[in-house]
Amino acid sequence: MSNRFEGKKVLITGGTNGIGLATAARIAKESGKVAVTGTSEKSLDRARQHLPDDAVLLVNDAGDPAAAKELARIMKDEFGELDAIYLNAGYGGQTPVGETSAEEFDQMMSVNVRGPVLQMNELAGLVKDGGSILMTSSVAPHLGMPAGSVYAATKACNAAMARNWARDMAPRNVRVNAVAPGPIATAFGERYAEESNLTNDDMAAFFERIKTTVPLARMGTADEAAAVSCFLLSDDASYVTGSEYMVDGGMTMR
Repeated sequence: MSNRFEGKKVLITGGTNGIGLATAARIAKESGKVAVTGTSEKSLDRARQHLPDDAVLLVNDAGDPAAAKELARIMKDEFGELDAIYLNAGYGGQTPVGETSAEEFDQMMSVNVRGPVLQMNELAGLVKDGGSILMTSSVAPHLGMPAGSVYAATKACNAAMARNWARDMAPRNVRVNAVAPGPIATAFGERYAEESNLTNDDMAAFFERIKTTVPLARMGTADEAAAVSCFLLSDDASYVTGSEYMVDGGMTMR
């Protein structure tokens, strides 16, 4: 494995499981120093098993409007400057037409949309000129999924923010991109199925149905998505900005 991140300092929000953790572990293996956030000490404890001793692990909730300022303060104290930021924190859930409460809407928007906006406000100034910023969007806005309107809307916002921030940050040669995962075998997908009150057999059938919509006929892995994330965060993608990279086994092909 290369050392693309040697001497680099990278912050990953929502980095205690799934694609975020896989990306953090890969960066660490490529000689980078990582900081990851999670919403509980329990999630941080699980992540510590996969990261080196010099990794910085922080409880920080993207849904808390005061959390972004605190995160920037800690990052300035711990790292000084950042070479890259991966704004990955987020969550999904089903919001059927006619059943979506204002509370559900506000909660998903606060974590998935307001969170990264406030984080960018506070963290953009810590990113070195020539650095990289990455967002996690999704295939959801491109597909149209039952009971998925609010989640898809938040992820469409993420992709739009990345494109517009790419313009804002271009004078400093800071690249901003988005990675759009499709069906990736992580706890995220399991939680989504569980929130739909599916039995174990129903969940198995649910994932089998998903595979039939993927040209590669399988679920992706967190490591496969992390490989793309690391490319976009690294200098290998030095001429890539304002882009959204699909990691979906061809699911969104037209």
